[in-house]
Amino acid sequence: MGMNLSFPVLVLNANFEPLNVCNLRRALGLIISGRAEMIADGRGEIHTPSTTYACPSIIRLDHMVKRPRPQVKLNKREIFRRDSNKCQYCGKRLAHLTIDHVMPRHRGGKHIWENVVAACPACNRRKGGNTVREARMQLLKKPAKPRATAVYIYGRYLDNNGEWLTYLKGW
Repeated sequence: MGMNLSFPVLVLNANFEPLNVCNLRRALGLIISGRAEMIADGRGEIHTPSTTYACPSIIRLDHMVKRPRPQVKLNKREIFRRDSNKCQYCGKRLAHLTIDHVMPRHRGGKHIWENVVAACPACNRRKGGNTVREARMQLLKKPAKPRATAVYIYGRYLDNNGEWLTYLKGW
């Protein structure tokens, strides 16, 4: 088996709702055990001594899985992603960004989506422990919690898995 078994595979619920992403090894296990079917291939084949399996890109479970509505986790990576890896004060795209609390924490600002933005180190230093108005600065856009759409949640995989888009739209 010279195939990379860690390739991402989109897992759909029985009603075609995107559930998660698993690796190729797990996806093949679900197909072989009869708990899922392949919806789209596109990775070539895996050969065992007795059988050849098409490598799935998208699988669908044969039963419904109940789960809560997905949420976007509040973490550094997701804040940078929401803000398009741009400083929300000067608009620069930098490799090294920081997190700024719009209303500083020591003044009662909470660590919530509506109070955190990506900022370049220079703008973060300039703003310091002040509010945006006190620092005479301006935000490019008002921070808000991103909608947990399937395209947003799984978007980072789309560059290499364009065939997923059809199954992500509308969820």
